[in-house]
Amino acid sequence: MTSSATSHPVSARLTSASWWFRSPDGRLVLWQLPNPALCVWLVAVVLGRFDLSAARTTAVDGVGHGALLVWALDEVVRGASPFRRLLGAVVLVAQLASLVLG
Repeated sequence: MTSSATSHPVSARLTSASWWFRSPDGRLVLWQLPNPALCVWLVAVVLGRFDLSAARTTAVDGVGHGALLVWALDEVVRGASPFRRLLGAVVLVAQLASLVLG
């Protein structure tokens, strides 16, 4: 008897869309509710569209960046599918680069 991990070569799994977007138990996972960090980021984006004072704009931007950092770290550590873990890693690198480069 062979397990599914040994019956399919790694390269076949990496090119399979199903592998990228499904959780280990087989569910299709692209978006999960509730997602508090993304909700905080979305509120920060909406608030950032208003004409705010410089101090409030800085605070809203900081909250938005912080929320995306939290979301990205959570996805890297606990992402339900390989796609979500990769997306979290990309967003994490982008946010860290944004903070370092200004």
